Amino acid sequence: MQTYLFSAEVVLGIALITLVLLQAKGNSASVLGGRNTSAAYRTRRGVEKTLFSVTIVIASVLILLALLHPFLLTV
Repeated sequence: MQTYLFSAEVVLGIALITLVLLQAKGNSASVLGGRNTSAAYRTRRGVEKTLFSVTIVIASVLILLALLHPFLLTV
């Protein structure tokens, strides 16, 4: 069981890193260009909103699994 929990944490961690990098891809060019995009408010739509939601779910599951990991190993 320990192998499955560890493998799940690794897979979720890699998925979370990938999702965060996919979200940051659109913002990196504006930071290097010197434009101030923090003043502009815009809503997430379509794929961007889905990526954001999936990132929150994956992060929540990873945190929950990491917190429960020691307790699940003792059972």
